[in-house]
Amino acid sequence: MTFNIHHGVGMDKKLDLQRIAKVIEDSDADIIGLNEVDKHFSKRSLYKNQVASLAEQLNLEHAFSPSLSLRSKNSTTLRQYGNALLSRYPIILNKSHSFNYVPGLIEGRSLLNATIQIHEQLFQIMVTHLSLNPYLQMKQIDYILNQLHHYPHPTIIMGDWNMKPKSRQWRKITDKVQDTWHMAGKGLGNTYPSRLPRARLDYIFLSSELNVEKAEVISKHTNASDHLPLLATIYHN
Repeated sequence: MTFNIHHGVGMDKKLDLQRIAKVIEDSDADIIGLNEVDKHFSKRSLYKNQVASLAEQLNLEHAFSPSLSLRSKNSTTLRQYGNALLSRYPIILNKSHSFNYVPGLIEGRSLLNATIQIHEQLFQIMVTHLSLNPYLQMKQIDYILNQLHHYPHPTIIMGDWNMKPKSRQWRKITDKVQDTWHMAGKGLGNTYPSRLPRARLDYIFLSSELNVEKAEVISKHTNASDHLPLLATIYHN
């Protein structure tokens, strides 16, 4: 599942990480990519380490990739914001790559790149949140596609891509990997904004060794975030 959690603040403007945990728990997903996650970031999320809190509550393993890191004068703790991974399976290795080409001028972006093990098989899981700028999106997609050459095992790439289906960016990524919604989704697959979704911004992509049985937008909890989560049931060919 991929889910932009909007740092736990829902459409009712209330901070409620319990509500996010409930969405994840109800989904019964084994691997969850999260965007807009705070780690000791600010008062808006009560300076919590949100992914650690969710992982503890849901009894899942976790990893985090900062897109933005700030230092405070009176504290040694970094204030961070970025992407996260929750997994029912062991996370063997995880790396973070920054996409901050123009530091300070635009919102920071990053790629979380993790290896998980399911039984004897390794899988590469990438979680990202692309820029709103089309030129930067293309650079970020180029980097992500280049990562595919480094891993021999099946790969799942997910997150908030801030792009439209059939766009130039979408065509570039789907030239190399499969769009789960394109393969098995029914309807438009819109995920944003959560109450009356008009845009498909959230995607799960698969390398060719993987297939998808079902793809669905989870619309049960429209208040939890400004995005709806996308869930895919995936199997190994």
